[in-house]
Formats: sequence, C-alpha cells, structure tokens
Amino acid sequence: MRHTLPIAPQFYVTAPQPCPYLEGRMERKLFTALQGDRAERLNDALSKQGFRRSQNVLYRPSCAECSACLSARIRVADFEPSRSQARTWKRNSYLQREATSPWATEAQYSLFRRYLDSRHADGGMADMDIFEFAAMIEETPVRSRVIEYSAPLPEPSRRRKLTAVCLTDVLDDGLSMVYSFYDPDLTRQSLGTYIILDHVQIAREAGLPYVYLGYWVPGSAKMGYKSNFSALEIYKHGRWQPIGDPARHSSELHPLSVDPIAEQVARISLPDGMRSAG
Repeated sequence: MRHTLPIAPQFYVTAPQPCPYLEGRMERKLFTALQGDRAERLNDALSKQGFRRSQNVLYRPSCAECSACLSARIRVADFEPSRSQARTWKRNSYLQREATSPWATEAQYSLFRRYLDSRHADGGMADMDIFEFAAMIEETPVRSRVIEYSAPLPEPSRRRKLTAVCLTDVLDDGLSMVYSFYDPDLTRQSLGTYIILDHVQIAREAGLPYVYLGYWVPGSAKMGYKSNFSALEIYKHGRWQPIGDPARHSSELHPLSVDPIAEQVARISLPDGMRSAG
C-alpha cells in the first residue's frame, strides 16, 4: 500500500538587501511558496501569523537585528472613524466601487505607472513593466479580487475615470489589502485612507472581523498613517495585541531582537495535514 506524505511547506530566507522603510538598515524575509489545492488554507493560517502574500509567495520580515516591521489589522466591529476620516469618507462618496476578478488592464497599469512615478519613483517597483504588473495582479492561487474605484467624467460622456485600485485577498477571517494605488493628482482626496475605510465597510457587510493592512513600521513616514486607524492590532511577540500608544513601539536595532530562523519556523502553526520544513 502506498502512503502519501502530507505536503510540507519549505521555508527559505532571502539574502539581505537595503530596507525600503528605514534608512541604513538591511531587510531579510522568511518565505514559502503558495501553491496547490491547499494554498487558501495556508494563506489563511499564515496571514494570522504576520505573513503577507506576493503573487505565489507568502513572506514576513526576518531581519538579522531588527524587528520593527509589525503586521497590522483593524478589528472591524470596534472601528470608529476619526473626524478627519469621516470627512474623507464623505468627500469621496461620488466614487463608484466595482469588484472584479484579478485581471490586469491597460487602464490599471496606466494609473499604476502614474502613481509610482509620483510617489515611489525610487522604490523597488519603479521599473515594473506591464507584464510584471499583470503577474502581480493575476498570479494568485487564492481567492482574490481587484477593487476598482471610478469617478464620472463630465457630461455628455457616460464613461467613468479609473481613480483607485486595490488588489485584495479574501481570507476566512477578513480582507487582506495586498496592494493599492490611486490617482496621485488627487492629494486632497486622501484616497489611500478612503480605500481602507471602504474595505472596512466591505468586511462589515460580509461579516468578516478583520481588515489586514500589511506592515506598520514605527519610525517610517511611509507607514505611519496606519496607526491613525482606531481598533488597530499589531502582531508582536507571536500574538495579536492592540497597538496602544504608537510611540511606545521601538524601531531600534538589537542583536537579540530576532530569534534564529529554525526557532521561527518551528513555531509556525500550519493547517491540519501540513507540517513545516526549514
């Protein structure tokens, strides 16, 4: 009789490279492939443990001397918008939302390029061509949606102008905002904030308890906005906890701030029928 061994996710570590969030630091990621008929279960399980998805890979920071990057999520039931966020919600009420299958379009790529050129011209995605963009959107082994936001064009046109886009994964306990971009000319609209607020609304309507925002990094101006949302939790010391006062979280370097890779992998909780391998 033949016996099939349980699928064992293999975990790897990237080579160090310059950190995109904190100047002068080096980043390193722990990652595993996301594939096969168990991909959704693995994505659900590891997202609850601080991992993020990029195409068919799950990863989380595992820097040698730094543990500043903290996965963040909003508790939907307890979220209350601030006055500023309420104004942002009202200001963008003219936008129309449409959820589609994860297919890339020329309109999306055009908006993506304008966003990068204006906001992240020196970032790691700056040279992404249309084929790489299509891979980012379409290469997903899990339940994903592209959420598009469009504005009406002046009459007599009946067409609408694509204004913002978010690639979103649907988890068993929430929505994971994989990547979003928007019209860089509409600075006063606070579109990045609006997209998050709308995802909270979508999750609430779907009965999902969380909206996963990616990483919050104390000391990073790029990621500071995430701490402005109420009911925010961070994944720290192996558990989710309320963020509390953002100022109490340190981004200082320390040689003992990160456990050895083997210990990190050993503590990862996998779905039934899977077992990890370093």
